[in-house]
Amino acid sequence: MAYQLYRNTTLGNSLQESLDELIQSQQITPQLALQVLLQFDKAINAALAQRVRNRVNFRGSLNTYRFCDNVWTFVLNDVEFREVTELIKVDKVKIVACDGKNTGSSTTE
Repeated sequence: MAYQLYRNTTLGNSLQESLDELIQSQQITPQLALQVLLQFDKAINAALAQRVRNRVNFRGSLNTYRFCDNVWTFVLNDVEFREVTELIKVDKVKIVACDGKNTGSSTTE
């Protein structure tokens, strides 16, 4: 099973709202909507793993960290994100990191 982290993105929220409208108008069943969301989870995880090649370096002060259920969560203060020509400073950022190698590669279709 793929991680469901990306359902809270703009794209994921728009998909869920559209599916809810289709369910309300009885054009699709809730089971079909769930299958669409599961396919979205798989597709977005695969696309990000295979197509994104940009690197960003960051530096900040570690506020808190946690490791639970194979998920790391970091909260950093006074963070600088640096790409090749850009520098972005933020007061606080939360980073959630999951093991990309265990995202359902053993499931059958």
